[in-house]
Formats: sequence, C-alpha cells, structure tokens
Amino acid sequence: MTQINSSQTGAEQPARPVGMDAILRIEGMEPDLPPRGAGRREMPPEDAQAPRSKTALPTYYWLIAWGLVVVVLLVSFGLGGADMEFPTTVSRTEVETDNGGTLVLEKTVRELVGGAIDDGVDWITVEISWFFDGLSSAVAYALVTIEDVLKWIPWPAVVAALAVLAYAVGRWRMVGFTLFALLFVGFMDLWDNTIDTIALMVVAVVISVGVGLPLGVLAARNRVADNLMRPILDGMQTMPSFVYLLPGLLFFGLGKPAGIFATLIYAVPPVIRLTNLGIRQVSVEAVEAAHAFGTTPFQLLMKVQIPMALPTIMAGINQTTMMALAMVTIASMVAAGGLGDNVLRALQKNQPGNGAIAGLAIVFLAIIIDRLTQSVAQEQEDRRSAG
Repeated sequence: MTQINSSQTGAEQPARPVGMDAILRIEGMEPDLPPRGAGRREMPPEDAQAPRSKTALPTYYWLIAWGLVVVVLLVSFGLGGADMEFPTTVSRTEVETDNGGTLVLEKTVRELVGGAIDDGVDWITVEISWFFDGLSSAVAYALVTIEDVLKWIPWPAVVAALAVLAYAVGRWRMVGFTLFALLFVGFMDLWDNTIDTIALMVVAVVISVGVGLPLGVLAARNRVADNLMRPILDGMQTMPSFVYLLPGLLFFGLGKPAGIFATLIYAVPPVIRLTNLGIRQVSVEAVEAAHAFGTTPFQLLMKVQIPMALPTIMAGINQTTMMALAMVTIASMVAAGGLGDNVLRALQKNQPGNGAIAGLAIVFLAIIIDRLTQSVAQEQEDRRSAG
C-alpha cells in the first residue's frame, strides 16, 4: 500500500479519520488521496447541521383560531344539536313493496368504498390467480421440505444440538433451560406441532429478510423512497394483527401459504426500519474516508456501510423473528397449523389447561430463539469492536 508522508508531499500529513480500519480492509485498493480542496467533499459546519427551532405562534393566531372553533361549535348546535351525525348517505332510493308500502334503500360512503375494494380484490384473484397459485405452491413446497427434514431427525439429536448452541450462548443456565423447555414440549405431545411452527417461522423470516434488507438499503440511500415507505410501515405496524389474515385468505385461501403471507406483512417492518437506521448511523468520517479512497457506491455499501451497520441489522432480524413467531400462532385461524392450533382448540372448547400448556410451549420456543439470535448479533458487535 502506497505511503504518503510529509517529506514527499511537502505538507503536513492529515490525521487518520475514524473508520479508516474498515476502509483498509477493502482488498485491492490503493489510497490515492487527492490533495486537500481537490476532489474531496468538505463537511458542512456544525451550525448548518443543527435543526431549526420552530418559532412560537403569535397570540392573535390563537385568538382567531379558538374564535373560529367557537363559531363552528355554535353553528353545529344550531343545525343539528348534540346528536348531529356525519352525512354518510350518498343516495336514497324508494322501492314499492308487494303490499303497497314503500321501502327506502340508502347507499352510504362506506358501502361505495367497500364495494370498490371488493371489486378490485375480485379482479385480482381472477386475473392474477396464476401468480398466487405459483407462489402458494412454492411456499407449500418449502414448508413441507423443512418439516420433513426436521421430523426425520430424531428428537434426541435435536435436543443435543440445541443444548450445544445454548451452552455457547449462556453456559449451563441456558443449557438447563433449553433441556427443560424441549423436554416439556416433547412430553406434552407437542413436538410435531412445534416443528410445524418452526417451519412456518423459518419460511416467513427468510422471505421477510429477503424483502426487508433491499428495501431498508433503498430507504437509507434514497430519501424519496424513505418518505414513501415510512407511512406504509407505520400502517403495517399499527394495524391489528387479525386484519393481516384477510388478504392472505382472499389471495391464497385457507392453509399455510395464507398464514405465511399474513406473517410476512406483520414481521417485515422491523428489518426494513433497522436496516435503514443502521446504514444512516454509519459515521460520516468513515464514508468520507471511503470516498477518498475512490470506492464505488457498491463497494461503499458492501464493505463499509453494511459491516458497520450489521449489529443494528441483526437486531432488526431478531425483532422480525419474534414478530413472525407471534403472528404464526395467530395464523392458526386460517388453518396454518402449528402450536397455534392447540391454542385455538383450547379457546373453542374452553380448556384453559391445554391452552396454558400450548402457550408455555410457545413462550419457551420464543425465549430459545431470542437468545440464539441475540448471541449472533452480540458476536457481530464484538468482532466489529475488536477491529
């Protein structure tokens, strides 16, 4: 690697910027640094980066605004009183009945909007059914393959393998908890349903990460994309979880693909948000140093930004995994199977004992998966901190 010293350039050698260690790991690159002021972007002053404070509204604004509110209140009481309703009726039709009476049929705004949505969904399910059928077949094949592989492995081998991983994560305390949890699941005759739940969760997490990571990178590098995604992600995270079952049921019908689709919508926002956040939090000095070395945008992303943002990205994957497990359980309402079936049957038959046992199995599975994924994220953080 070429050395640039003060005796050769006749100028004082600049200080090594923070994050240079990440840049030096880029193979096959030479630090062809241009002189100061030529081809290097200057950092804006701190005052330019400080957020602007909002100016206080004048007093007359509040007087006028609240005066208008009082006027609207008085007019509303004059027109309709306290029982004033929204004008939701769009059309009103009178139809004569057989006995000589009159029947009034009203069409509301909600009925018009709901009808338009129903027509759109009907068109999609008919005209693009080939796409949903192919996607459903691919998801079903992946699920069956994972289930067959996991059920082919004898349960003692699975328990032993997870115990080894648990020792690496939390030593003997975690090993003891893992053994107790897995044996509890097995002796309660929930092993097969647990395998089904794991298969559903694995497929949902793989698809969520495959979709979420590129979208998170796009949002981090494009402000317009970030502004477009933010309200959509807000809606996906605030909508009640049962609502996600409806589009999956409409497009895929009853079964596991519908549960996977609902889980995907529910679980993908954390990985998108935290990937976006992690890349944006990469130090400006590291990015500037990478530009000084002449990196391409792809090299900057793959060898600087993603490695430095990996702990945050792993935290997003951890949250996506936990949310996928929660939604997979609810997806039993559309015949997705797994431990959610045991909980649903217990609710339908009023069996609190069976419901509590299945619920404990889900909790134990969530704790084990959470500890394992957190250990991977912590290991990545330790490696980055070590150099």
